[in-house]
Amino acid sequence: MPGGSMPDGTKRAANGETSGCRAKYRFLPSTALPADLPEGPVPIAEMANAFGVTHRTLHFYEEKGLLSANRIGLMRVYGEDDVMRMAVINLCRESGMPVAVIQELMEELRRASSQDEAEAMFREALSIRKRELTAEMSTLHRQLQQVSDLLDADANGEMPPLNDNEDHSSLSDEEMRCLSLMAEGFSTQRIARTLDLKHDEAQALESSIILKFRANNRFQAIAKAVLLGLVNV
Repeated sequence: MPGGSMPDGTKRAANGETSGCRAKYRFLPSTALPADLPEGPVPIAEMANAFGVTHRTLHFYEEKGLLSANRIGLMRVYGEDDVMRMAVINLCRESGMPVAVIQELMEELRRASSQDEAEAMFREALSIRKRELTAEMSTLHRQLQQVSDLLDADANGEMPPLNDNEDHSSLSDEEMRCLSLMAEGFSTQRIARTLDLKHDEAQALESSIILKFRANNRFQAIAKAVLLGLVNV
């Protein structure tokens, strides 16, 4: 299987046009394949080496229903359709997508009725991830600047005292989990997904935390939480 663009046989496998391809994934987005994969069933060791993952990672993907290995005797092997799915999964993981999001994407791809639809689904997933990363980068830069300013002020003896009536002690367990994720740079959308909340519920949770810290925004709330030793950055 050469790298770069897919050979005709691989494209047919991705589109469900060969008898060996599982019907549940008739269409998959076009992705570059490793150059050093053998023809035919791929042993687990060569699969792991080709994609730069461990055997445990491949087992984990199988447990999550993302891959499905076969056996030749005692040897665990993957078919061409698994290789194609692994190429998509690996790209998603390298972009930082959580496994749960990849599972959702692969479930959508399973229902794709054409190659164009599969490509569009993949592009949309990547676009969402790009927006998340952009938001996370912005959050991290602001947090870094805020913390740097506070540390500089502390070094110069200019640190204002914290408000005695701050209500941080009344944070609920869910608010503390949300605060920790905020400090890690999670966007509101990602916090909602992590805490299994609706987007407006996550926004309300953040607003409650900001209010309890008598802060003007999430960055001030995080900075105060850091100074109080409630979270680390």
